[in-house]
Amino acid sequence: MEESPENASKEQHMTPQQPSPPTVTDEELPDHLDDLDAAEVEAGQREVPRSGPLRFARMTGSSIAGRDAAAWVTDFLNAAYYRRAVDEREVDDLRLAFSILTTYWYNKDTQRRLHLSDLAAFHKAYGSERFQTDRSARGTLSRRQLEEGAARLLGDWFPAAYADDARRGWGIAFETVEDCDAYNPERRHVLARLGELTPESAPLEEQTWHTYPPVAMPSAEAVIGALTKPETWPDYASEIGRFTPLREGGLAGQTFEIEVAAGTDSGRPIFTRGYVTITDLVTPDDPAALAAWFAALEDGLARYGDDEPPAVPEGGTPLVGFDLTTHQGHFMGNGHNRLLLYTMPDGTAWVKAAGTWDPMPWHLDRAYRIAGRDAQHAFWGQGEVTRLSMLHQLALAIA
Repeated sequence: MEESPENASKEQHMTPQQPSPPTVTDEELPDHLDDLDAAEVEAGQREVPRSGPLRFARMTGSSIAGRDAAAWVTDFLNAAYYRRAVDEREVDDLRLAFSILTTYWYNKDTQRRLHLSDLAAFHKAYGSERFQTDRSARGTLSRRQLEEGAARLLGDWFPAAYADDARRGWGIAFETVEDCDAYNPERRHVLARLGELTPESAPLEEQTWHTYPPVAMPSAEAVIGALTKPETWPDYASEIGRFTPLREGGLAGQTFEIEVAAGTDSGRPIFTRGYVTITDLVTPDDPAALAAWFAALEDGLARYGDDEPPAVPEGGTPLVGFDLTTHQGHFMGNGHNRLLLYTMPDGTAWVKAAGTWDPMPWHLDRAYRIAGRDAQHAFWGQGEVTRLSMLHQLALAIA
């Protein structure tokens, strides 16, 4: 999730006298590729629209689910989490539900997405539970019911494996540590059908430069230990967004699938996804690069931000920064977000996000104004609503 234009001076580049948006019919939308080998997926990628409303429309839901699975997957997530009253939601129950779906997908054929045909297995495991009002509200699933259904669906080993850090990674629970160590992220990467990188390219005065309030962390060492293990990022998912790594290795060059949900307060979420790659990573190992990265960010915020505060407060010590650059079809258009870690003289550690963004094309701007703006802000910690913020979930996880 990266920031979008918000103030009136920048919105003039996006909204006035826009041409009437073209009509897009359902027949024009390319179907998801299903059950293909890697070569066919790669060949098909060249036929996908590289930008514009068609590619945006394709990026609904998750890469592991076909279009015919969208309804039942959403219904399962609603029963597990979103249909509950807000004050009865526990974010790890949502992470558990996603893990059940992802583990089930992983245990199927390599290039196969979830389909309508997979509904029968989930109905067998969970169908009757949703009507047992003595265990949960009608149409919902409690934590206990989620775990019991997962044991029927996947095996008795699943609940303990999900609770075991050594057997959980990439949002998947593995039966053994050896299975976890053998996981190949390319299995999901090949389904993602990545477009090219799309960093911001508009004139600087038309770009949006924005930073969010910082979020306190237990320690800088704990943040570094967590974020440098991309396979753990799904453990910090919030109610409205999750990052799943698609490549082997650490942070440098890592690509993430971002799944986001808008309208979660209503209990009727709308899901979409996008992709980002870490294109620059600076640490104290290279002091000159670290200083240059933060200096460029501070200069951009001062020159082109709308009364933006400094990225690092006076007296703070920058420790780590990295760029998350969008790929074509991203739900926020062209640009990149940054995550940065710094400490203050009192020893406290803080993480914050800062984004740079091109003016949005009409189809993204419309979706953002209808459903995305509030979720975007909350995801990066604004408002300090813990269940909505990935950074607050990170802080809880590493405490």
